[in-house]
Amino acid sequence: MNSSYLPILYLSLFLFLSFPSPSHSVRCNPNDKKVLLKIKNDLGNPYHLASWDPNTDCCDWYVVECDRQTNRINALTVFQANISGQIPAAVGDLPFLKTLQFHHITNLTGTIPPTITKLTNLKELRLSFTNLSGPIPEFLSQLKNLTFLELNYNQFTGTIPPSLSELPNLSEIYLDRNKLTGQIPESFGKFRGQIQALYLSHNSLTGPVPKSLGNLNFTTLDFSRNKLEGDVSFLFGKNKKIRLIDLSRNTLEFDISKVEFPESLTWLDLNHNRIFGRLPEGLKDLQFQNLNVSYNRLCGQIPQGGKLQSFDVYSYLPNKCLCGSPLPACK
Repeated sequence: MNSSYLPILYLSLFLFLSFPSPSHSVRCNPNDKKVLLKIKNDLGNPYHLASWDPNTDCCDWYVVECDRQTNRINALTVFQANISGQIPAAVGDLPFLKTLQFHHITNLTGTIPPTITKLTNLKELRLSFTNLSGPIPEFLSQLKNLTFLELNYNQFTGTIPPSLSELPNLSEIYLDRNKLTGQIPESFGKFRGQIQALYLSHNSLTGPVPKSLGNLNFTTLDFSRNKLEGDVSFLFGKNKKIRLIDLSRNTLEFDISKVEFPESLTWLDLNHNRIFGRLPEGLKDLQFQNLNVSYNRLCGQIPQGGKLQSFDVYSYLPNKCLCGSPLPACK
């Protein structure tokens, strides 16, 4: 090779190696990176976020996701982290966020920051297994694209905001295992969206269950371990599609013999209430995975057949005068 070409060859090779290939181009939006680094700093630069290096592409960082088309951060999912402090207000400055999660972080305290309302694209909000406290804020009703709301296993107090029913796309709501008081809002029977699952268990809710809830077609209801009272037979019905209902450990009182249970029902827990009457014959036709009617005021024979005899005596005792297999025979 002519020696006069060598400098040109070396220069070409140098330039080729100096420029990154298209496959390694930086995707991260600089505004998103700035916000994420602010969040990291506000959380005290925890080891859990060690991959959040300002010299690297934020689309490759741990617990975040970038949209494949826009390259904007669309998910922040922090879980099982040794993090102390409060949810940084800066989370509201990630405008393309669709999923926000702080899960299983026991040292996370404080309240839900109002800046969350800026996340107009948010679909999933999961703040669970933390020590967040204060009231569940009314401003959550501004997140009109929200489909999934999980605020369980926290220290939230006060009443349930009636405005949550205004969320037009909400399908699942988890408010269980907090310290909520007051009544279930009447507005919850008028959800704008197609609400499927409602979890309110392990709180201190009182009063009657709104009859308006009987107009909706839930698949899952869990109101267990509260202080609810009165008749809730309207939650059932032959044409309902409910699969799981747990009303245990309240002070509910109604005649179960008049209730029509839907064919879809596979899980029924009514223990520790004041329910009376005879168990309907139709129960034997249902494909139960779980049944518990213990600690009530039931009488008469347990319908014979189906799954009812597959449960032990503790699913039926004590009751006023219930009899028949698996209990002693009726006299």
